[in-house]
Amino acid sequence: MNAWMLLLLITLMYAGYNLFVKVSGDHAAGTVTTTILATISLQTAALVVSLIFAAYLFVRGGQTFAIPPASYKWAVLSGICIGIAEIGYFYLFSGTGLRQTIPASTAIPIIVCGTVVIAFIVSVAFLSEPFGWRQMLGVALVVLGVGVLFTK
Repeated sequence: MNAWMLLLLITLMYAGYNLFVKVSGDHAAGTVTTTILATISLQTAALVVSLIFAAYLFVRGGQTFAIPPASYKWAVLSGICIGIAEIGYFYLFSGTGLRQTIPASTAIPIIVCGTVVIAFIVSVAFLSEPFGWRQMLGVALVVLGVGVLFTK
């Protein structure tokens, strides 16, 4: 698969993730005291998809199903982060326990753009990844775009 096609697929699936969490939260709004079962449903579905893909790779053959211990550690930390984010998403979008809700058209761009800025800073500062004026301009435009979301 072409890397750009994979990038497009990931982007579409991540957008679907964000939007479907919003719709799920809307259905729970005002009727529940917790959205944890929605989070567990999401994570179970993700696990099933991963297991199906692993089975496909196993049947196809030629795969090594072992990674270095450090990879497991970072994958688990990544899972902890996404688990907490998912719990927060469901609470945010259902309004459960909140004084106010934020529309998906504002919340999702802020979350995604904030992720872009944080990932850029960390990748440059701690992962020693190279950057140039284009990346700096892109991050500045992202920050400007998030600022525009707060203007009336």
